[in-house]
Amino acid sequence: MFLLTNCDSFPAKTRSKLFAYDLPSMIFRLCKRPKHRKSSGIAHRLFHFAALAAVTISAHAQSIIAPGATLQKLAGGFAFTEGPTCDKNGNLFFVDQPNNRIMEWSTDGKLSTFMQPSGHSNGMMFDANGNLISCADEHNALWSIAPDKTVTVLVTNYDGKYLNGPNDVWITPGGGIYMTDPFYRRTWWNHTKMDLPGQMVFYLTPDRKNLFPVTEAMGHPNGITGTPDGKTLYVSALSDDKTWRYDILPDGSLTNETLFCDRGSDGMTVDENGDLIMCAGPGPTNGVSIFSSAGKLIDHIDVPESWSANVAFAGKDHKTLFITASHSLYSIQMNVRGWNAAK
Repeated sequence: MFLLTNCDSFPAKTRSKLFAYDLPSMIFRLCKRPKHRKSSGIAHRLFHFAALAAVTISAHAQSIIAPGATLQKLAGGFAFTEGPTCDKNGNLFFVDQPNNRIMEWSTDGKLSTFMQPSGHSNGMMFDANGNLISCADEHNALWSIAPDKTVTVLVTNYDGKYLNGPNDVWITPGGGIYMTDPFYRRTWWNHTKMDLPGQMVFYLTPDRKNLFPVTEAMGHPNGITGTPDGKTLYVSALSDDKTWRYDILPDGSLTNETLFCDRGSDGMTVDENGDLIMCAGPGPTNGVSIFSSAGKLIDHIDVPESWSANVAFAGKDHKTLFITASHSLYSIQMNVRGWNAAK
């Protein structure tokens, strides 16, 4: 099973042959040859084994990018784009952070300003009630922005010390909020040093009453996302160039820290197959890299900008991947839907 399902280890010519033929039939014929016929049970078992392997291989052989799809530049002229998330209707919201505004790209392709000023919002995600949860790092805060644009400040400090700079969020099915809190000095701050002893990931309970760290200090925790079954959390330590996977416990704490891949990310999301789609990948540009749930690189999207910051699925069918990259907003059509409703 290992050799067949992990077919990336095969030479390209071998992989092409595996993809070109009916694998179960091929192996069944192979096992009928006299030199391989040690028992009739071997062929029977290998046939069923090969059928399972073929399903796995065909899933990896088909790109998650829609056939013929190309990257589209939707808008430009921003100072720096970040924080994409979509509402229940599929409209995309993102930030132009240095210009202190939240933008909206509607499902009919119209660009407008949703809120300005925006607390220099960064990472965002809609909750189940339609509130826009925002890392408003102008004053090191976490906001909840109601549909009528009323702002409720959820968090400003931990243990009496101001946060480093809330960067990105992911909301659990039960309404708990995970937030990365790295320290990147901002021109709009009047302080130059962080107040907390380290850079960590925090969890805010669904009742919004308790905030506590769920990871040890790491190198600039940044991109964050999870699976909508509420079982798995992914966290990127950007300056460590690593992404970690955790199991989520009922109280919001994390366990079973596992290295997912040796790649950091400014922002990421998951598709309905469980693939992790993450920014700041390899290639001619800092584009978008796609990893299988097993942590293997399976695809890459080049983006013609100096930095790709974040990604989210949006659109009426939730199959358009939007990319916030430096001064621009891009999109590309996918074969799969986003797994999280708001990302």
